[in-house]
Formats: sequence, structure tokens, C-alpha cells
Amino acid sequence: MQRKTSQITRRKFISIAGITSVVGAVAPRFAFAGPLDTDRKIRIGIIGGRFGAGFYFHEHPQCIVEAVSDLHDDRREHLMKVYKCSKSYPSLEKLILDPKIDAVFIATEAPNHHRHVMTALDAGKHVLCAVPCVMTLEDCETLRDKVKSTGLTYMMAETSYYRQNTMSVRVFYKEGKFGQLISSAAEYNHPGLEVLFFEDSGAATWRHGFPPMNYPTHCTAFLISVTGERLTSVSCMGWGDNSPLLRNNIYDNPFWNETAFFETDKGRPFRVEVNWKGAYQGAERAEWRGSEMSFFSSHGEGGEHKIVRVSQKKGQDDAGFVQEANLVESYQQPAWWKTDLLPKALQHNSGHDGSHTFITHEFIDALLNNRQPTVNIHEAIAYTAPGIVAHQSALKGGECMKIPNFD
Repeated sequence: MQRKTSQITRRKFISIAGITSVVGAVAPRFAFAGPLDTDRKIRIGIIGGRFGAGFYFHEHPQCIVEAVSDLHDDRREHLMKVYKCSKSYPSLEKLILDPKIDAVFIATEAPNHHRHVMTALDAGKHVLCAVPCVMTLEDCETLRDKVKSTGLTYMMAETSYYRQNTMSVRVFYKEGKFGQLISSAAEYNHPGLEVLFFEDSGAATWRHGFPPMNYPTHCTAFLISVTGERLTSVSCMGWGDNSPLLRNNIYDNPFWNETAFFETDKGRPFRVEVNWKGAYQGAERAEWRGSEMSFFSSHGEGGEHKIVRVSQKKGQDDAGFVQEANLVESYQQPAWWKTDLLPKALQHNSGHDGSHTFITHEFIDALLNNRQPTVNIHEAIAYTAPGIVAHQSALKGGECMKIPNFD
């Protein structure tokens, strides 16, 4: 499907995509960010000069980047340049004392998320945080309780929620196009991650030996954000090769890759793979298989998505046996970011398949309208906790383990 203009209206997009109900379909549990209805501006602080530099708060018409922070001078300067901000602080602890700041985006190292979010909430700041939200089941409980007791807004910046194909699949699911969802699968492949294990000085980074299933949210969001179901049990297997690169990591993790088999509260199977090493194609993708239709994400950015539909036609397999000749078609993904689901200033492509502008807008819009964001504390934990349990299962040789519900 070729588009000759860079902008299309919501009505035109709905027509192109064959969508009859957008708002409810895009977010099954919460209202989706829409037109702005207030002149108030949110003043935000950005913490973390790597991932934190990939968002667009300075472009949002109702957001002001008040200050930035990183422990490293060069990263602070980079943040100031990206966000056109003249104020910086050398640490999160200093930034959150700024009375002008309403909210913070915490894009620090994964093991620090829980501590940094708790500190920011205690300082009275609303929080958007990179993934995952926590590292332990105990921290799931304390973070949930802190968000509740403070009454502040928490959102996790999960990119898979706003990948363009995930947004389309939410519409298909809402409209019942799948028939009955039978099973699903997701994979996050990042081969070569060991280049990030050590700094130039030789010091280990937080990524050294990081358990693959402790970083599950790019996969779990593909299912949970579409159907709202919860993962209730898991059996997981890990693969390691006794590489010296994995030795003496702070997590005592022996695995490069982990594969988990989850059961959901709807009794459906869900397979998740997180792979750091091997002959894998880099990907963040999913498959949703239904009784009437299935959707298969591409194996890489810009690749071809496929839809399979049940057909009444009969065919033969390669052994001559009769089978249903299901229809396989290429799905030409419309660009949700070109619609007025975003303010005009944010209607451009962005990181992780267009998700960064949506995350930017969703957080700001939730604060402006005093509503729950799509990936609120309960959703964030639902994406994160199953991976924590899965890794424990892998350490126990695939023992089937129950996953607690923190809703």
C-alpha cells in the first residue's frame, strides 16, 4: 500500500486499514491518548543519557523539558543538546529536588530502576521508566504499593505495546478477526550483546551476564497488551556454553538464551524466547494464531508481515493428503504515527518501529487528563514478573512454576 502524502487523517487511516472502531480497539483496558484538551504544560526531567535521548518530549506541544541528568558529563551534554535544555544536574538525586519538575523519565540501568523509581515517587514526581520495572518479585510488591500510596502516575516505556503491527493486531483482536485465539509466540533476538558486557576500562556493565528472561517485556507485551490476559505458570529452559564471558557475573546466570512456555489465565499457551547469542536474526516479533485468522510479524525491521485466513478450499500436502488451502497474504502495515492519534509535531517515525513518539505522548496525555496510562503499574508488573519466575524455572531445569498475580 503506497501513500503519497506524509500525513493522513484518522478517518482516512481507518478507511485504509478497514478499521471500524479505533479508540477502544487500540487499548483494550484504558482510553488511548487523543486530542489535547488543556493548555497546561508538563515540566519533565530526563534521567539517563543513552536510551533517554531517544524520545521527543521537547517536540510535544504541552511538555517542557525542564532539566536533564546523567552521571557522565558527556551524556549530560548530549541530553541538553537533544532536548534543547540549558539546565542539567549531575545525578537523579539532585534533579528530583527541582521544584519546577512535575515528572521524570528514568532511563537508567535496568538493575537501578526499582530504586530510582521509588526515590522519584518519594520526591513527589510522576514517573515514566524504561524496562523492566523491577528485578525481583519482592520489588514488584513494594513498587506497586508505593505507586498506590503516593497516588502518583507510573508508566513503563514498553516499546512493543506501540509497535505498528501490535497496534493493528489490537484492532483485529477487538473486532474478533482471529475467531478464537489458540496460541501465541514472541521472540526477542539480540545476538552479539556481549559487546556491551564491559566498558572500555574493562569494568563490567550491568549487562554482563544479565539473565535473558529478566528482560522479557519486549515479548510479553505482544500478548498481554492485545488481550489483557495474565500469565499464570511457566516452564523455562536455558542454554549456555560455559563461555568465560559469562563467568563471575553478579547475577550468577549461566545462560545466553532462554525459552519459556507460559500458560495464561485463559488456558492458552504462549512461547517466549529471549536470545543473546547464536545464529539468530535480530528481531522483536510475535505470532498470534487463531481459529479464523493468524498474524505473523516480520523477522526484522521493515520486513513483511503475513496474515493467514481460513479457507473453504481444499488442497493437498506434499504427501498427497487433503488439507485446507488456507489463504496467505502479505499485510501492508499502515503507519499509525501518521494519524491524528498523535499531535502533529509528533507525527513522524521514531525508534522501535514508531513507538517512541507514542510513548512520549501517552505519558504526557495521561498526566494532563489525570488518567491511567496504557502501561500502568499493573500492566508493567504483568509484563515483568513472568520473566523473573521463568528464569528461576530455567535454573531449576525447567520446573513448572506458578506466577503470582500483583493486580
